[in-house]
Amino acid sequence: MPLETPVRIVHELTARGYNAEQEAVTLIASTDAPGRALEAVVEHVDDDTLRITAADVRDALAASRSAVDGQNPPGAGELVDAGEEAERRERAEATDAAATDAEVGETEAAAADAEAADAESATDTDRPSSARGDPLVSTGEEQLNRQTAPEESVQEVPGENGDRITAGTGDTSGIDAVGAANSRSASRSADPALRSLEVEGDVTGQSTGTGEYGDFVKVFRDRYEKLSKQLRGRVNHRPANAIQSMSGGTDAAMIGLVNDVRSTKSGHWLVELEDTTGTFPCLVMKDREFADLVDELLLDECIAVEGTLSDDAGIMFVDSMYFPDVPRTYTPNTADRHVQAALISDVHVGSQEFVADAWGRFADWLHTDEAEHVEYLLIAGDMVEGVGVYPNQDEELDIIDIYEQYEAFSEHLKDVPGDIEILMIPGNHDAVRLAEPQPGFNETLREIMTAHDARITGNPSLVTVEGVKILMYHGVSLDEVIAELPAGKASYDEPHKAMYQLLKKRHVAPQFGGKTRLAPEEKDYLVMEQVPDVFHTGHVHKLGWGKYHDVLAVNSGCWQSQTDFQKSVNIDPDVGYAPILDLDTLDMTVRKFI
Repeated sequence: MPLETPVRIVHELTARGYNAEQEAVTLIASTDAPGRALEAVVEHVDDDTLRITAADVRDALAASRSAVDGQNPPGAGELVDAGEEAERRERAEATDAAATDAEVGETEAAAADAEAADAESATDTDRPSSARGDPLVSTGEEQLNRQTAPEESVQEVPGENGDRITAGTGDTSGIDAVGAANSRSASRSADPALRSLEVEGDVTGQSTGTGEYGDFVKVFRDRYEKLSKQLRGRVNHRPANAIQSMSGGTDAAMIGLVNDVRSTKSGHWLVELEDTTGTFPCLVMKDREFADLVDELLLDECIAVEGTLSDDAGIMFVDSMYFPDVPRTYTPNTADRHVQAALISDVHVGSQEFVADAWGRFADWLHTDEAEHVEYLLIAGDMVEGVGVYPNQDEELDIIDIYEQYEAFSEHLKDVPGDIEILMIPGNHDAVRLAEPQPGFNETLREIMTAHDARITGNPSLVTVEGVKILMYHGVSLDEVIAELPAGKASYDEPHKAMYQLLKKRHVAPQFGGKTRLAPEEKDYLVMEQVPDVFHTGHVHKLGWGKYHDVLAVNSGCWQSQTDFQKSVNIDPDVGYAPILDLDTLDMTVRKFI
């Protein structure tokens, strides 16, 4: 059989509506006639089966052996060898199957070229990877050079066919381009019992907000209580009404939500803070060494200040300012074994710009030996393109019905090995409420996406994967952070720096009433009560990653090429990348599939 047999088996099963465990694919591929083995398995399983297991394959093969009348009995795990002619027919069937999977609209000539390339790749192993149709090797591409940080270490190790694989952590420009044609079947031998995946902070099924005034009071009180608790050990806090009764010239400290920020005629900054007892004005002099921190402030975030009251005690002259922040002494958690998670977002199935070929190469790679340790796939929102999300979006839709979009997404999800644990949260293009926190998909959509048995949770959610705390947030508030803060502190070209600001504020969407729609609940689900080990976002369609106080921040790019809307706002997306995280070291390799 050609080298691509496991991938073709997966595609054939997908076309028939099945997902399969990786071991099941390996067992089928190991037979003398994989095509007939696949047919036997499909005929053997129950009509309502969605996932084919290794046990299903073994049972089907055993039944096929029993059906042989004592003639030419096959070996263990094999069907009857029908000779060279059967093998020739099998190769032809596999080639036809590969052609069937070609992109809709492909010309007959292009299909013939693809078949020839397949045959060549099965025999000519000395050719460079890019000549085999692999993505180009990129170890420092121009569009990602902006992410180089010399203080972070980058480790280089040899890859297949001499390609350079770059791995490491921090803001690096190292991208590993992988060869989709190198499709040796992966063997995930780890005991599934070793896996663990827990979710906290999920609003799904917990939403109680009605939009009444009292709901807004509750959510802001909860925000203040949670964030002020993180600051009280750093200042000798007094409530606003107590400070108002203090004598002039005395030292004071206050923790509050930022109610207003404005500049004075002299260029100083007046920051009004609010707590549960009232408000108090705090003046930051322009010549103080921390004055530039005012540029980072967003309305409704929680900070602490220390200073001295004016003679009339009507204002506080600020001497220092504190954010809830990630403690510099924080030590991240790691897994007890070598296991990996793929972090992706913004698939946008249903858009004319969805890059199905890149997704196919990613799914194919997950079936190779290189991906044998990838046991988790975490998707940070926007599974589909949605309908009516931005002006004239209907002109760029390939699928105009929202349910059909999810059906198509589910079909693409079947390409992923069946033994990979998948967790997904919604985004602003998905069919859930726009206001955050967003609950997970409703039962109708869950039913559409049952084939891979993915774990569906809300946006945001804190997901603990084998001891590693990963904060999953789609990232709509990044638009607001980038719009409000200076370019040096937050930009679309370096989305991870905007994520640093959210970590500093310990809140994924601090500003209310701006670009980010926020739903009032009894508690604030958007506060980072626990420090995450990894902060994973999407939304802005840009690739960026780095460390902030030992927390790895990753924005994972997208799977959709540039839309007209993105052109209008000058966003050039980073398409077809998959950050692969080592959960035992928190090192990361970025794989490119386009």
